Amino acid sequence: MGSWWHTNIAEPGKLPLLLALAAFVLTFAVTRTITRLIRAGKGPFRNITPGGVHIHHVVPGVVLSVTGGFGAVAAGRHGVAAAVCAVIFGVGAGLVLDEFALILHLDDVYWSEEGRQSVEAVVLTASLVLLVLAGFSPLGVDDVSDGEQQGRLGVITSYAVNFCFVLTALFKGKTRMAVLGTLVPFVALVAAVRLARPTSPWARRFYRHRHRARSRAVLRAYHHDVRWAGPRRRFQDLIGGTPDRAPLPPARGS
Repeated sequence: MGSWWHTNIAEPGKLPLLLALAAFVLTFAVTRTITRLIRAGKGPFRNITPGGVHIHHVVPGVVLSVTGGFGAVAAGRHGVAAAVCAVIFGVGAGLVLDEFALILHLDDVYWSEEGRQSVEAVVLTASLVLLVLAGFSPLGVDDVSDGEQQGRLGVITSYAVNFCFVLTALFKGKTRMAVLGTLVPFVALVAAVRLARPTSPWARRFYRHRHRARSRAVLRAYHHDVRWAGPRRRFQDLIGGTPDRAPLPPARGS
């Protein structure tokens, strides 16, 4: 165990990244627990509202992220300072991404349907960092052989090919697969060769006069959403809490 830790974590300088990930996940979990208690009116926790202004936890999150980020750049990848800055950055990033939906919509949508985007951002970020810790490199450059790494052409070609897969996946409306594909090229390749989402720029451009392809894309998207919408919602509710239900419109004549 000690040899594995030294070879895979300590020597490559991945300890700050591991500490940042641990602080990120723990901060998100603690924050969601506290906000659930505040929502339920349980425990000693309350919203911070000095002068009647609700201070969202994204505010200290930004401060901690900036402090830890600049500190990490100055500290390098080894030493106590690097570890401390990594933890500070992880805590700040956890607070910021927990309110990702608020930043995106510029509105307090924490407990609404739009607030689920914060949970998606946190899960996706943690997954990407785990892949980096496991040894994956952006755009799959870890798959390049030692001989190719010595020549710039091999590296540039690998970047270009994998970037095309990622870009195609984005145009086809497969955002999650495109992001994961920056680390796992096979994922981006699968997304690039499959049918586009019917509302994507790719579908609007290339399926405009291809009625059969457009119909297949709509049908496949429908079956995919029906199959995964329920499990995805339950997973998000488990992690981030069940959002508030939108009020029903008033009945006619009332």
